[in-house]
Amino acid sequence: MKSTVTGTLFPFFLMVIIMGLFFTPHQAKAQTELDERAVISFTEGLGFFDPDSLFGVNIRFRMQNRMAMNTVSAGDFSPASFDAQVRRLRLRFDGYMGKTDFTYYLQLSFSRGDQDWDNTGFPGVVRDAMVFYTFSPKFYMGFGQGKLPGNRQRVVSSGSLQFTDRSTVNALFNIDRDFGVMAYYSARREGFTYNLKTSISSGEGRNINRTDNGLAYTGRLELLPLGEFHRDGDFFEGDLFREPSPKLSLAGGTSYNHKAVRSMGQRGTYLPEEQDIISYFADVVLKYNGWALSAEYARRDVDNQLVFLQDDEPLYVLTGWGLNNQISYIFPSNYELAARYTYVQPDNTIQWYENRQEIYTLGITKYLPNHRNKLQLNISYNNNPGIVYVGENRQFWNIMFQIETGI
Repeated sequence: MKSTVTGTLFPFFLMVIIMGLFFTPHQAKAQTELDERAVISFTEGLGFFDPDSLFGVNIRFRMQNRMAMNTVSAGDFSPASFDAQVRRLRLRFDGYMGKTDFTYYLQLSFSRGDQDWDNTGFPGVVRDAMVFYTFSPKFYMGFGQGKLPGNRQRVVSSGSLQFTDRSTVNALFNIDRDFGVMAYYSARREGFTYNLKTSISSGEGRNINRTDNGLAYTGRLELLPLGEFHRDGDFFEGDLFREPSPKLSLAGGTSYNHKAVRSMGQRGTYLPEEQDIISYFADVVLKYNGWALSAEYARRDVDNQLVFLQDDEPLYVLTGWGLNNQISYIFPSNYELAARYTYVQPDNTIQWYENRQEIYTLGITKYLPNHRNKLQLNISYNNNPGIVYVGENRQFWNIMFQIETGI
């Protein structure tokens, strides 16, 4: 697997770089917020410039306050547990250096649940620290720690979600952030747009102390046969801008993590032995006149699944597949109704330690007036949820309320 996958992605990555070098530099255009690039339009947030306008920085923040309750069972609505926390509290800095061909963004997290304490044992304050160079309107590159071009829902900012959080499919199978070199190429022909995104990264995840001699290779292709979405609408959930004509995005990708030492590749608990992990992703987004439909498939495999015992607890790479579907409609009053169905199936090798998961969610959102400021209420029915041993299946309801605010 190693020679096949790396042999495919590495020349592919170099091809993208070479194509970009044929274009002349330009002044970067204004952009909406995507975690994979800097935002230097300064139309939102707080902007600061030096007297000569050679350097500039834009400062924004995002805060998500949340309360939730799980019921005892599907039939017993008594509270089994409560959750009240600042789910996310972040500062983001975007800017340019010298001229706008060089840009950067830095994102810091300040809430414990947002710092990966449980898996690493230390606060991971730095989420993103990327420097970009724009070669042309079609091609740019990034260097540093940031989101890999994996599944769509992970690349979508947490501030652009139509539910209080991402799906369980994303939670279990995304490849998250890593340190490396990333390249992005876009082209348009007769109304047809495609985006090519690649990276070579350490494979260890974010905020690590050292790396081994294994790397991660990631590639993603996005096709927009009906043209581009309004203001990058394929990377925020719901049709806030009520697309006047149908817009469609089809995408797929893969990531090969050579000598991974964590149970989910770039994330999860550390394993006693290195393993080679490959992930696959496919997704679709369709929007029109306030309606939005999205579907996402993710899968994780290893060459040879191993189960280790440490302090009588099993350790293994979490392999299997998952499917997430969402449909929504936003009313002219900026109220949105959304429904989500999520299904996760672990591989046979680890089914003695993992249960399948099936979750139905109804969401009600009031945008004030956009994603950065909103009120959200989610009600979910959970069937065989969580990471539990086989035989402990149960069903229950989850009710979650969240207020998000930011600039």
